[in-house]
Amino acid sequence: MSLLQRLEMRQGQALVMTPQLLQAIKLLQLSQLDLAAYVDAELERNPLLERIEAEGAPEREASEAPADGEYDGGDGAEPESWLASDMTPSRSEIEGDLDTRLDNVFADENPVPREAGSGDMLSLTPAPYGNTGGSFDGELPDFESTLTAETSLREHLAAQLDLATQSPSDRLIGSFLIDAVDDAGYLREDIDGVAERLGASLDDVARVLKLVQSFDPPGVAARDLAECLAIQLREQDRFDPAMQALVSRLDLVAKRDFPALRRLCGVDDEDLVEMLAEIRRLDPKPGRAFGAHAVEVLIPDVFVRPAPDGSWLVELNSEALPRVLVNQTYYARVSKGAVADGDKAFLSECLQTANWLTRSLEQRARTILKVATEIVRQQDAFFLHGVAHLRPLNLKTVAEAIGMHESTVSRVTSNKSIGTSRGTLEMKYFFTAAIPGAAGTAAHSSEAVRHRIKQLVDAEASDVLSDDALVQRLRDEGVDIARRTVAKYRESLRIPSSIDRRRAKMASAAR
Repeated sequence: MSLLQRLEMRQGQALVMTPQLLQAIKLLQLSQLDLAAYVDAELERNPLLERIEAEGAPEREASEAPADGEYDGGDGAEPESWLASDMTPSRSEIEGDLDTRLDNVFADENPVPREAGSGDMLSLTPAPYGNTGGSFDGELPDFESTLTAETSLREHLAAQLDLATQSPSDRLIGSFLIDAVDDAGYLREDIDGVAERLGASLDDVARVLKLVQSFDPPGVAARDLAECLAIQLREQDRFDPAMQALVSRLDLVAKRDFPALRRLCGVDDEDLVEMLAEIRRLDPKPGRAFGAHAVEVLIPDVFVRPAPDGSWLVELNSEALPRVLVNQTYYARVSKGAVADGDKAFLSECLQTANWLTRSLEQRARTILKVATEIVRQQDAFFLHGVAHLRPLNLKTVAEAIGMHESTVSRVTSNKSIGTSRGTLEMKYFFTAAIPGAAGTAAHSSEAVRHRIKQLVDAEASDVLSDDALVQRLRDEGVDIARRTVAKYRESLRIPSSIDRRRAKMASAAR
């Protein structure tokens, strides 16, 4: 067998992923915020791109503004020459209106200023807002500059640390511990690791940790929930042996195993109820009151509303779409002055990129609208009757209906939402697994079955339904479902087991 080197020419077809194509695919799966950031970056980078402002009459340029003293009412009336008249009152008129003399002031006050060469005429021009001294540039301060920043949990703890100790080493350890406290107020670093990283002794780290745990809010810098509750109870002087035993077994509290708690704490039913009520009044997340992030409102990409003929109107949210255009006039003007080859190449690249971006944004909007329209058509019963009528749906069904690839539909539905009369829902919400129907009936959506389980549990009276009972109820309604699936859906809804629900009902009845 001989090994030879030779050249061969072959002809074939292959899909070439150009950078523009890769970026177009990336634009499909971007959320509104990510897309806005991407467009803003392109606007800064590309001088030929221009943002389309909101609809409405443009503001008048400074050159079009009326001259001083010119009437701009538009009704043809002759303007009054009120600017030429002297509107400044005399000193005697002011003293008559105020029923006092203007020089009747305290000795430490400044006299009323007079304008130079005005005789008895006073300068009544008000001082600029906020100008307490120094120069004034004629502009009022921005509204944002007058707002106070919200104090974060770290800043709140650091300020207390500065007052609590003067030792440089303790401040170093305390700052490290404060940095390791999360937004909920819990310490997420092991003190052994902290001591090793800082080169400090374990006793010093533990001592400074106790100091930080004494700061406000109560319970901060705790390492677990039991320690957080214990710190708050110590501050209230309620951490007696019975309460200490109760806090040490929070797993029994979660299970509502009241007989075991009574034996453990050595108290009767009345004392146990009071102790549990005290536990509920404590804050399990002491850090959430500081530096909370602003809630971001989910803005829908598509709106769905009923049409007069009973169908559904699907339209894009124009406020959520970035609108840009290519400034061809500016390109023509600049390209005439371009002499160097590098300038011409740069302008050509900018024009190509700008045209590609505008086309990609239009194609993205059309694709989103097309996919959303098909989703609404497939889930028509949901929009009419609610979650119980949600149909099983997958990406392949939508892709085949609109003639697109399944991966394209997956990208379009990522990070997108639909605004409906039942709230704003993510597009992925409408894609649910199918649960077969009993006796050959139609399949059911997993989300609809989950909703039905919640309805059955909420409707419980004295009898608590076990998972087996829920399975039987659902099979009577035509849903062929396994017990483990019911248990999985119940846990996803954060519904306790039948034993825990029965204990909770017994405790409520005892109270």
